[in-house]
Amino acid sequence: MKKGNKNKFFNMKMSAENDKSADVFIYGEITKYAWEDEGEKSAKLFQEELNALGDVETIHLYVNSPGGSVFEGIAIGNQLKRHKARVIAHVDALAASIASVIIMSADEIRMPENSMLMIHNPWTFAIGNAIDLRKQADDLDRIGESSVLDYLNKAGEKLTEGKLREMLDDETWLGAEEAFEYGLCDVVENANEMVASIGDKYLSRYENVPDVLKSDSQQINAEELQERQRIADEAKAGSDYIKTILGGIL
Repeated sequence: MKKGNKNKFFNMKMSAENDKSADVFIYGEITKYAWEDEGEKSAKLFQEELNALGDVETIHLYVNSPGGSVFEGIAIGNQLKRHKARVIAHVDALAASIASVIIMSADEIRMPENSMLMIHNPWTFAIGNAIDLRKQADDLDRIGESSVLDYLNKAGEKLTEGKLREMLDDETWLGAEEAFEYGLCDVVENANEMVASIGDKYLSRYENVPDVLKSDSQQINAEELQERQRIADEAKAGSDYIKTILGGIL
């Protein structure tokens, strides 16, 4: 049973087109737990829901995510990779960090021409003595090597290991055409109107966020503030109206 009230970042359903196709959505931050304050790991629930789809032949994976939990993302990617269905990944706006690794598990990756892919070396927060910090660094190296293999397996001859490591070191943001040139995307589609899912936390965490994504984030925040103000104004108007009625009764 859900303990928190935060919607999980993934959702699955059968496709409307036929009973042999399913749609999987990964939208927002990839979190460790399926719900806020929930004890069940995201990858475990993802696997349960994936199995519940039944004997599907095609999975359409729709992604708009700034990244998140590395280990949950790796597990989800491996689950999709093992699935017997053909997996087609659609980058609706952004697949950054571990979200970009997840889509590498797909048999085919499609990107609208205005969508983006971001790759970088894994990082973490660390605290402790020198031994602890060295272990953290070794762990990050091992995690990074796993991602390198995923990118290279997808890219084939279009991307050398040396170039990939350079891009990972630099935190590289790729448009659809660039991703296609490097073999990290199979099909470039017409632009859509989807806004990238990236909040202030990731704007401050990532170093080379394109200006267009910063603008979109600021626009979303402004819209949220406007909506909150509208709700507050309506609540105040309702409160004033009730006070007027009560005043008349008294």
